[in-house]
Amino acid sequence: MSAFRFDICRLPPEAEALRQKVWAFFEEELSHMTPLQRADSWDGFDRDFSRKMAAKGWIGLTWPERYGGHERTALERYVVLEEALVAGAPVSAHWIAERQSGPILLSFGNEEQCHKILPGIAKGELVFCIGMSEPDSGSDLASLRSPAKRSDDGWLLNGAKVWTTNAHEADYMIGLFRTSTDPDNRRGGLSQFLIDMKTPGITVNPIVDLPGREHFNEVVFEDVHLSHDCLIGTEGEGWDQVTAELAYERSGPERYLSSIQILLALVDELKANPSERGTIAVGELMARLATLRAMSLSLASMLEKGQNPSLEATMVKDLGTGFEQTLPDIAQSLIDLEPDPDSGSDMQMVLSFLIQAVPSFSLRGGTREILRGIIARGLGLR
Repeated sequence: MSAFRFDICRLPPEAEALRQKVWAFFEEELSHMTPLQRADSWDGFDRDFSRKMAAKGWIGLTWPERYGGHERTALERYVVLEEALVAGAPVSAHWIAERQSGPILLSFGNEEQCHKILPGIAKGELVFCIGMSEPDSGSDLASLRSPAKRSDDGWLLNGAKVWTTNAHEADYMIGLFRTSTDPDNRRGGLSQFLIDMKTPGITVNPIVDLPGREHFNEVVFEDVHLSHDCLIGTEGEGWDQVTAELAYERSGPERYLSSIQILLALVDELKANPSERGTIAVGELMARLATLRAMSLSLASMLEKGQNPSLEATMVKDLGTGFEQTLPDIAQSLIDLEPDPDSGSDMQMVLSFLIQAVPSFSLRGGTREILRGIIARGLGLR
């Protein structure tokens, strides 16, 4: 049985000093954005804005300088992410690449892959998507079946990936495929590949969510040929790679700040129309938010030390998703306003958008059912 460990982590002075610069940048660059636009921060796609952040040195912040990085700390990076989400910055164009695709290449990729890809990410020029979930597998990655078979001059990929964020915009995918089958070890025989999305045989089909956005996609592979050097790391170590990758995906501030705009709007509404019930509810929400932030910061510190807090990250993802998904309902219960996308009221438009958007938050980084199974196994209950 594993024990959950969340050590208290305090931000160092250099991280807090960076916060002031980041806040001032967002204040200037995002002054034109409405609360509704800010509510879509994590899915807000703007390559030009990502390039501006990169020019400030805030993408690839922790990476080695030889790959275009800046060799700053994970806690300084955390401050940039936190401020971006609270400001409602449109970060989607670089988020996946900077958060997990780059670190996976740093940990498992070869020198050629790192020199080819990482500088482009650090400049805000390359967009990545993640090829994990499949139509018949969902969050149970051990059950995926899309095959990658060796050919004379590389690999031949077939199958499909689903719920693939930004596949229609992405330059590259890091995709998980089955390269061999072992009935006694479902986690064995999985490998990851660096895939140029312009490769012949790849078809991207949009999936429209409730608010009408098309950031999710199905990606179909039909005899897609890759060269040998597209394999990331060693054949068969894909499970270890995605386990490390998901620690990045599940642990950051986006796990609890995706709905922050409704909390900010709620506070503004209650300032104008205070009530004891509202004050108590906001106090409870802030206590949950502070706890989640402390847990997430602890994981940032662990990642900084080279540790792999995959189990703890699963807990943060599960609790964070629950927090994000309850915020719109709590807000609606405290104010005498109905959600209305066309009302002109910031509160009503943000509320309407998030009520439709938050169900999909369960898909990011694994469904809650899968996450709780992982937690149960970690506690020795399964």
